[in-house]
Amino acid sequence: METQRELAMQAKAWPFEEARKLLARTNGQVPAKGYVLFETGYGPSGLPHIGTFGEVARTTMVRRAFQCLSDIPTRLFAFSDDMDGLRKVPDNIPDQDMVRQHLGRPLTQVPDPFGKFESFGHHNNAMLRQFLDGFGFEYEFQSSTDWYQSGRFDAALLAVLHHFDEIMAVMLPTLGAERQATYSPFLPISPSTGRVLQVPVLAHDADAGTIVFVDEDGRKVEQPVTGGHCKLQWKPDWGMRWFGLAVDYEMSGKDLIPSVALAAKICKILGGTPPEGFNYELFLDEKGQKISKSKGNGLTMEEWLRYAPPESLALYMFQKPRVAKRLYFDVIPRAVDDYLSFAEKLPGEAPARQLENPVWHIHRGTAPSEKVHLSFGILLNLAGVANADSKDVMWGFISRYAPEATPATAPFLDRLVGYAVTYYQDFVKPTKRYRAPNETERAALVDLLAVLAALPATADGDQIQQQIYEIGKRHPFPDLKAWFQALYEILLGQTTGPRMGSFTQLYGIAETQALIRGVLDAPAA
Repeated sequence: METQRELAMQAKAWPFEEARKLLARTNGQVPAKGYVLFETGYGPSGLPHIGTFGEVARTTMVRRAFQCLSDIPTRLFAFSDDMDGLRKVPDNIPDQDMVRQHLGRPLTQVPDPFGKFESFGHHNNAMLRQFLDGFGFEYEFQSSTDWYQSGRFDAALLAVLHHFDEIMAVMLPTLGAERQATYSPFLPISPSTGRVLQVPVLAHDADAGTIVFVDEDGRKVEQPVTGGHCKLQWKPDWGMRWFGLAVDYEMSGKDLIPSVALAAKICKILGGTPPEGFNYELFLDEKGQKISKSKGNGLTMEEWLRYAPPESLALYMFQKPRVAKRLYFDVIPRAVDDYLSFAEKLPGEAPARQLENPVWHIHRGTAPSEKVHLSFGILLNLAGVANADSKDVMWGFISRYAPEATPATAPFLDRLVGYAVTYYQDFVKPTKRYRAPNETERAALVDLLAVLAALPATADGDQIQQQIYEIGKRHPFPDLKAWFQALYEILLGQTTGPRMGSFTQLYGIAETQALIRGVLDAPAA
């Protein structure tokens, strides 16, 4: 029998494809630094968002796949560019006038408007760590300020200075004429104001390790590029970091492909090897347009997690990362049920097949042990028919359907129940549109009422489903799909719906009969 490592060498899931690229990069040997380094970058001028989650989740999936292929140690750096100058005052923070006085200064030198941390950068870094910890990610937080000021980047910065002209030759053709006139890969920190300066470098001395520039007070200053006296423009910074840290793997969005190419050139100029990685596609809104923060046309992570568990979001990130996907509220229920389906299948699958299952990548090769009993779609429909405004209403039906399940013994199901109630109240209830049955549908509903009355109270979903099928065949519907769609539109007020046999078992045969009677007894419009 093949070992898991042998199976992983043949697995087609994209994290294994990426992991095999890394294995080839190392030739199966431990790198000189003692580990394979994965990196994700973060700009701490704002709060973490759904893209932050996606990048760390996907990178973690590749890391786990690599760990399945090799015993080479690995590390994951979550790197915060907290030495960047504050360019504008966010509109969602307190004390904006105070913060405005510090525009241009490194984020770690801007006072925290929330009054909780050493600086605004430290505050947002803490939010990042809290965010990543909340999802259980394994990572090591790294601060750009710390690396620059501690001197750990000094050797790499001196390498940039030694290759100043070559890096300028790479960067200048990518800039407009006005920007070319003032561009320098080095951004000195003003000794008089503490601001990050975008000023021309008048002279540079690689042997002395210094640059010359005009400070904001008009004085000509010669200043070291080391020890936190300078930082780099972000594209040279990216290439320098790849070189200085010997990063082995980093992915980024499709919109950064030109920047990746530039950073890779700079990394090579410095004598390094650019990391492996790939460019993932960006998210689209429901109209197929690119999601934009300024437009506010996207689905935020907080919104997703209001209606569904993080496991479903991880699945969404796993599936087809190189394909542009629509990210809006209607995709959430499908993502939850796909996750539940994959989780249910995993334990019974052959070892090779397990490696292709997204849940293997989400849960470190294991499946959740809790039996969920019900799909999210059925829970949503139960919430709709029961007009549920609390979990207690839902559990009244669930405990009869699955007596062994309680909020205490089935905590994940209990969470799904809460998500279903919230999603129903916010999205389904306002859009419900019931219609009256036509003559054919009315006759079929009368037939269904009689069939349900003849069924034993203990009939299961399969038995009920079969009887519903037979009714559809007995009546002149174009096909069975038209019969089931009629049930959804007439009984549930929507165009799609659950497996009616399972739903009837959950809701109750007597309750379903009452639902049908209500339709049949309603006065004609």
